[in-house]
Amino acid sequence: MSQLAAVRLSHFLPPLALLAGGLVASRQPVLNEFFTSLFNVLPTLLLLLGGAFCLGYGRQRELFLLVVTYAGYFLLDTQADHYHAHGQVMAETPLIFHLCSLLLPLLYGLFGAWRERTHLVQDGLARVAVLVAMVGVAAALARRFPDGLLEWLVAVRWPALQADWLALAQIVYPVFLLVALVLAVQYLRRPRPLHAAQLVGLVGLLLMLPAVFQRPGALNVLTSQVMLILVVAIAQEAYLMAFRDELTGLPGRRALNERLQRLGRQYVIAMADVDHFKAFNDTHGHDVGDQVLKLVASRLRKVGGGGRAYRYGGEEFTLLFPGRDLEACLPHLEAIRQAVADYPLQLRDRGSRPSDNQQGRRRRGAGAAGQASVTISIGVAEVGEGQRTPEAVIKAADLALYAAKGAGRNCVRAQGMNRRGAVRVAPARP
Repeated sequence: MSQLAAVRLSHFLPPLALLAGGLVASRQPVLNEFFTSLFNVLPTLLLLLGGAFCLGYGRQRELFLLVVTYAGYFLLDTQADHYHAHGQVMAETPLIFHLCSLLLPLLYGLFGAWRERTHLVQDGLARVAVLVAMVGVAAALARRFPDGLLEWLVAVRWPALQADWLALAQIVYPVFLLVALVLAVQYLRRPRPLHAAQLVGLVGLLLMLPAVFQRPGALNVLTSQVMLILVVAIAQEAYLMAFRDELTGLPGRRALNERLQRLGRQYVIAMADVDHFKAFNDTHGHDVGDQVLKLVASRLRKVGGGGRAYRYGGEEFTLLFPGRDLEACLPHLEAIRQAVADYPLQLRDRGSRPSDNQQGRRRRGAGAAGQASVTISIGVAEVGEGQRTPEAVIKAADLALYAAKGAGRNCVRAQGMNRRGAVRVAPARP
C-alpha cells in the first residue's frame, strides 16, 4: 500500500508534455530552417550532455538508455535521409529497419530494468558486454543470412491479429508489450520520476518507428524528445536527491536554506522535535525509529495556515509560515501537535506478521498491546526587532523548543520579542 500511495501523476506530467510537444512537431509537413538544424544536432548534444551528467553521478542505467536510443537513431538516420532525398530505399534498408525495430525495445527494456550495482566498473563492463554481444550477433546474422533473417523478422505469425495500421513487423509489438509490462511493474514497485520517464520514453519509441520513412524529421524530433525525457528525469532525480529527504519525503535542509533566502518581511518559523526519540530508538530499534519519523512527517505535511514542513536533521523538523504572524500560526501548530499525539503507533513483531490484510486489520482493531505513543514538542518564533534574520528566528525557535521540553514536552511554546520587550509564551498543554 505504501508503494502504491507513492504513485503520482506528477511523475508522468513532464515526460508526457515533452512527448506531446515532439508529436506535434513531428507531424508538421515542413519545419523551418531553425528547428530543422536544431533537431539535426540535438540527439548528439543530448547524448554528450546527458552522458556527462550520468558519468558524473554514476548513473549507468540512464547512460546506456541514452546510448541505445542514439544508436537506433544513428543507424536509421542514414537510411531515412537517402529515402527522403531519392524517393527509394537502399538494398539493406528493410533489414536494418526491422532489426532496429526489434533490438531497440529489447535493449531499452533490458537496460531500463537493470538495476545499478555497487561495483560501477564491473557493472559497466557487464552492460557493455551484453550490448556488444546482442548487436554483434545481430550484425553477424545480417551479414551471413540477410534474406533468411529478413524473412524471419517480417513473417506473419498471427494472421488473425494482422491489420493494415500495424506498420511494424508483427513480432515487434509483443516485444514492446512485454517491455512495457516490465517497466510498469518496476514503476509500481518503486515509483520514481525516472521509472515513469522510461515508460513514456518507450511509448515515444513505439510512435517514432512507423514514422521514420513516412514523415520527414520524425526520426530526429522524436529521438530528441525521448532522449530529452530521460535527461530531464535524471536532472529531476538529482534535484530530489539534493533537496528532498529520502526517508520522510519532506524537503530537506538544503531546500529549507534555499527557501529562507526568499522570505519576505513577515514570517514565522517553528522547530519541532520528537520527544524521547533516542530512548525510543534504543528500545525498539532503528526500523521502528524510522516509522516514527515517517509518522511525524506525514502529520507535519498536513499543517495548515500556509505552513510548509522540512526535515531539519535527525528527529528535528522545521515548519515555515511565510507572510504569517505568530498568533495566526499557533492554532495550526497546536492542531499538528495533537494529531501526532492522538495517532497510536502499532508495534508488530515481524516474525508474527499476519499473512493477509484482513487478519492484519483484525489485529489492529483488537487492542493496544503493541501500541506506542509518539509526541512532539514545538518551539515557535517570528521575525521582529529582536531577530531580523532567518537564522536569528530559528535560534529563537530553538530556545522556545527547549522551553517546551522543560515544561514537560508534548506542548507548544512561543518565544519572541514584542514591541514592549515582553516575551510571549503560549500556555502549556497537558
